[in-house]
Amino acid sequence: MTTVLKPSKAAVDLEVCVDTIDGAMAAQQAGAARVELCAALSEGGLTPSAGMMAAAATLDIPCYAMIRPRSGLFHFNEHEVRIMRADIKAAREAGLAGVVLGVQQQNGELDTDLLEQLCDDANGLGTTLHRVIDVVPDPLQALEQAISLGFERVLTSGAQPEAPQGVELIRTMVQQAGGRISVMPGCGLTADNVAQLVADTGVREVHAACLTPVSRERAFSDFDPPNGRMQTSGSEVQAMVAAITG
Repeated sequence: MTTVLKPSKAAVDLEVCVDTIDGAMAAQQAGAARVELCAALSEGGLTPSAGMMAAAATLDIPCYAMIRPRSGLFHFNEHEVRIMRADIKAAREAGLAGVVLGVQQQNGELDTDLLEQLCDDANGLGTTLHRVIDVVPDPLQALEQAISLGFERVLTSGAQPEAPQGVELIRTMVQQAGGRISVMPGCGLTADNVAQLVADTGVREVHAACLTPVSRERAFSDFDPPNGRMQTSGSEVQAMVAAITG
């Protein structure tokens, strides 16, 4: 019989982003509190398929679907918005716990009108504002907008390439939020640095990919990402959980 580690009841939870059902299952078994379900983590995470959503909905931990129809920044045209709205509906119909959203205007600021529409579509589901907050002109203003829109949390690297470099802003965001929304650091977190970041910022949840390389087989170059395919590592998840729970 396979032993499944229960998600931590400690003050800090780990969300793991995955792009395969095996990865989602490994994250659950290793003690993750929640899964961010994606396709193509090599592209920063895109919307998973309806079949992937349905499979993940059978897990025992909450799964949130990334709603992002393409790579790149987050100003989407009307055709892409229609796709996003349909994908939110698909997440709901699959039985997922929530969705991960983010849109901005051409000037870089959050598109609050469109976000309000997407949040209305997601009514009854959990909502995370993704790292669009790291590429807006004023992340602290965007934090207040996310609170007004009713988001549960924001995922952020502190407007830096990796979260350990953005500690100062992350700490400021936590202080400004004052418990009105969760600030969840992500990007560049490992079992070696996550405990220090938690101590320095006061966050109560963190986000990581916990990936390891897949051994390459002989294949054409266009079958794999440029640096090779990665997969979720249960041992990396366990190490992260151990680091934030002591």
